[in-house]
Amino acid sequence: MRSLFRALGLAVGVVVLDQLTKLWLVAALPYGMQKTVIPGFLDLVHTRNRGVAFGLFSQAGPFSQTVLLSLVVVLVIFVFWQLFLHRERFAPRVGLSLILGGALGNLVDRLLRGEVVDFLDFYVSWGGRSYHWPAFNVADASITLGALWLLAFELFFAKVGERASHPH
Repeated sequence: MRSLFRALGLAVGVVVLDQLTKLWLVAALPYGMQKTVIPGFLDLVHTRNRGVAFGLFSQAGPFSQTVLLSLVVVLVIFVFWQLFLHRERFAPRVGLSLILGGALGNLVDRLLRGEVVDFLDFYVSWGGRSYHWPAFNVADASITLGALWLLAFELFFAKVGERASHPH
């Protein structure tokens, strides 16, 4: 059980960091404004997202927003269940904890604000044009890192462990 509590501690840490950065941003930068941090690479922007990743379904009506919120709750329960099942395995535990923390961070936003605060705007300027990645936040980054962690584990390490324990 100690490993499960560590995993939950990581998830809670992600939620706290996510919410603190969003509170700071909301206080420091008015909605719709931006501030350049690294010219040609990173701006802080104050945007809101009522939809899912990359703003998909952000123009949906109240019924769709309720369905989206319900799906996020189901996702959080599913990830928590997977974390419980894999609580003794380090790599899955880390990835699932990051995903859980990110999902909970954005869920808190949806419950408190009805939308998610996004603020990290990475881009590349080339030939007089800027190419932007959609704005995101700490929770989004945590979900992405957790998913990449799990993918890398499954692709590169889980199979090696299986071959080592079941030689041909």
